[in-house]
Amino acid sequence: MRPFDYIRPTDAADAAERISGAGVKAIAGGTNLLDLMKLQVETPKVLVDVGRLDMASIAEDGAGLRIGALVTNTNTANHARVRADYAVLARTILAGATQQLRNKATTGGNLCQRTRCTYFTNTDQPCNKRKPGSGCGAIGGVARLHAILGASDQCIATYPGDMAVAMAALDAKVHLTGGATGERTVPVRDFHNLPGQTPWQENVLETGEIITAVTLPPPVRARQIYRKVRERSSYAFALVSVAAIIAKEGGKIARADLAFGGLAHKPWHDPRLSELLVGETPSPALFEKVADTLLDSADARGGSDFKIPLARRTLIAVLTEATEDQL
Repeated sequence: MRPFDYIRPTDAADAAERISGAGVKAIAGGTNLLDLMKLQVETPKVLVDVGRLDMASIAEDGAGLRIGALVTNTNTANHARVRADYAVLARTILAGATQQLRNKATTGGNLCQRTRCTYFTNTDQPCNKRKPGSGCGAIGGVARLHAILGASDQCIATYPGDMAVAMAALDAKVHLTGGATGERTVPVRDFHNLPGQTPWQENVLETGEIITAVTLPPPVRARQIYRKVRERSSYAFALVSVAAIIAKEGGKIARADLAFGGLAHKPWHDPRLSELLVGETPSPALFEKVADTLLDSADARGGSDFKIPLARRTLIAVLTEATEDQL
């Protein structure tokens, strides 16, 4: 790890101003950044510690819920309203990491975590995300854990997190401050970027901008499911994961919000799936059609071929479970 200066800002505005310089990084729990600094993937000259700012509370937001950027994953998953009304979020967090990591990891930091692609974390390997223009070692290399949707010829890495997958299904909003626009709100579904020709631009955060909170919409009466398929039963990153919020009325699907992990450079949300499901009677044929639509542009590169049938089976299993007779 290289030497760095350490600054503790007084408030969010001060933090946003201080992180606007070159070679400056914000740090909260540090569960991702410190690892990358040890590997010298990240080499900031200055760390701005936002971990003590007043953004660590969960509060009512109308009929919804506002989760501060510094609320730990443990406190989010254990919160009574989250467990009662947003169960899919609690389940994704509990599936994502050990208790020790959940005690430190924050809402904002979780959203900003970087890929665990081994070509990214190994500085001896080419990686356009780490060093623009150097190439993507995973293309033509070992790509077992890599993207099958939304990738490009510049990067096929996947987003590693669980929490954001549930937030995408819930249609949560991310609140930002700083930067050129002052304060703004961005849907979680639009917060992360696809790689395109600029894979190093992983999200929409502007220079000098920080996350202050995430808001969840009013809850609905629906079945909420999170299914994570991984290589071992202990904590591991998803090969495929599905967050689903499904409601039925009169035997037909009245609501269907789906998001996927392990498939793309960001939590994957395809609005066509809801359009196919809502208003229809659940059936195996319908679920096969939905899976066909999800995977119609899937492009496996080498060892990730297995993800296509795995994603199909996982989605169909979740839809089947979610549409069984609901109370």
